[in-house]
Amino acid sequence: MWTAFGPTNVAIHQVATAGELGDMQIAAELGPEVDTSGLPVERRVRHNLEVARALSAWNRTDEALAAVLEAEQLAPEQVRHHYMSRDLVLGWVRGTRGRPSQPVVDLAERLRVV
Repeated sequence: MWTAFGPTNVAIHQVATAGELGDMQIAAELGPEVDTSGLPVERRVRHNLEVARALSAWNRTDEALAAVLEAEQLAPEQVRHHYMSRDLVLGWVRGTRGRPSQPVVDLAERLRVV
C-alpha cells in the first residue's frame, strides 16, 4: 500500500531507461501510452518530464510542451525546480528562430529560466 511498485512503474522505468540510453524513439512511442493516474504525483510528474524529453528530441515540441504543462498542473514546485523541465524549456527558448510561442515564454518565466 502507498507504493509505486507494479507493472505501471516498470513501464515508467522502461521509458526512462530508453531515454537515458538515447533511444528517444522508443521512449516517445511508449511514454504517452503509460497510464500513470494511479501513481503518486511525483512519479507522474517525472514520467511526464521523461516523455516531454523524448518528444522534444523528435521535434514534437507541442506535445512535449503539453506534457510539461500537465506535469506543472500536478506539482508546479517540482516542475519549477527540476533540471529536466528547466533544460527542456531553455532549449526551446534558445532553439526558436525569432520569438518563442507565448506558452513557452510564459512557462520559461514561471521556471525563471529567462
